[in-house]
Amino acid sequence: MVVMVALMLVLLLAALDQTIVATALPKIATDLHGLNKLSWVATAYLLTTAITTPIYGKISDMLGRKKIFQTAIVIFLIGSVLCGISQSMNQLVAARALQGLGAGGMMPLVLAIIGDIIPPRQRGRYMGYFGAVFGVSSVAGPLLGGFLTDSLSWRWIFFVNLPLGVIALSAVASRLHLPVYKQKHRIDYTGAALLSIGSISLLLATVWGGNTYAWGSSQIIGLLSVGVLAILTYVLWEPHAKEPIIPLALFKNDIFTVSVILSLLSGFTMFAAILYIPEYQQIVRGYSPTKSGLLMLPLVIGLMGASITSGRLMTKFGRYRIFPIVGSLVLAFGLWLFSHLTLTTKEWVLGSWMLVIGLGLGCFMQVMTLAIQNSVERRQLGTATSSATFFRSLGSAFGGALFGAILVSRLSRHLTELLPTGVGASNIKSIQAGGSSALHGLPPALANNILAAFVRSFHDMFLLTIPFALLTFAAALFLKEVPLRGSHARGQAAAEPEQAAL
Repeated sequence: MVVMVALMLVLLLAALDQTIVATALPKIATDLHGLNKLSWVATAYLLTTAITTPIYGKISDMLGRKKIFQTAIVIFLIGSVLCGISQSMNQLVAARALQGLGAGGMMPLVLAIIGDIIPPRQRGRYMGYFGAVFGVSSVAGPLLGGFLTDSLSWRWIFFVNLPLGVIALSAVASRLHLPVYKQKHRIDYTGAALLSIGSISLLLATVWGGNTYAWGSSQIIGLLSVGVLAILTYVLWEPHAKEPIIPLALFKNDIFTVSVILSLLSGFTMFAAILYIPEYQQIVRGYSPTKSGLLMLPLVIGLMGASITSGRLMTKFGRYRIFPIVGSLVLAFGLWLFSHLTLTTKEWVLGSWMLVIGLGLGCFMQVMTLAIQNSVERRQLGTATSSATFFRSLGSAFGGALFGAILVSRLSRHLTELLPTGVGASNIKSIQAGGSSALHGLPPALANNILAAFVRSFHDMFLLTIPFALLTFAAALFLKEVPLRGSHARGQAAAEPEQAAL
């Protein structure tokens, strides 16, 4: 139980920092003067988490998980300190990227360690609890972020990681004992570089396209070309690598392939809701960070209840396919509800809409990892688990950047439509940079038009997330059902463990 609590604490920290900045973003933008780089505070973390995740998984399969796990936690804590002392937006974004380098090992290795010590049939129940921790911390992040921002300073949303991280690190060091598997190893640096270059180039194109540069500009076309070329080169290179980061042979496994597609799509839709609902509450409704975080509680309740319930049902019946099918439909319905936002939508209505989104997310968040672990050999557990986490993190990074770019782009359009003709492009940019603070001292009619432009932008953004939820539903229909095993039988013969703890 000490080990399980420590693992939950590590997962809590990594997931919390994906969204704890959400309610603090307006204050951070004001203090560090950089709303135009606001999405990067979240995106930098998600991106470096994504590109390092498969590397951690592969290295842990080759060298053992415990020391790699501890290294990831230490990197994360160093990044947290640097975030807390940042004096500019560029420094903060760089420190968040370093934090993500640590988190890239924390999340997948927690799930891989669960796979090491819990049989698949019982794993459903535990995955339900860990899924609840991941989901609740992701959603509760805005609440904690708002409370710390209002009570102390936004810098404490990063400093709070230190005592929790030290406790988890101590528990892991003293109580976690894992067998070492004898495997020859050689790290595929070329594959890792190609995968990183491809991911970063495509993400930059997503963030800058239609915002900093036109979609048809040479910069965006160049980034897209580099990204696609790097990914294609990676695909051609990996069959020749002795120890590929993500073995392409895994994609011959139908369950693995469908699960990573589900992970990618779920990352897109999840962070559209978690990152931007608090933004609506603060900018349009004028709520404080703490209040906007508190108002996320219905989503937390729905997610936690559905995650724990679905996990227990998977353990009881040994089946998992129905949960992503139902969950993705419920999520699509919740996003459709949010596409009806207005200036005066009642709080109880918003709460019921958030409850629906939470129920949808909670039904299937943990299913993809469980299905993959149930279908691969134990010697590939870390690589396969980290691959699912990689695609979900990549989806989160692309989703956060894409929907942030959509929000800014649509806001520019709606401000042009609703503001008087004399308002120039420079004034529109200052409104975008200032957010709700730009409303101070304006005539009521003009301020109302600006708020209406923000509402229309949020409406458009949520409307455009619905197709991704429906694609998740379509992919879930192709997920094969393999009854959950009651032991670690698969793959035990593939690698004999030494009877020595790390």
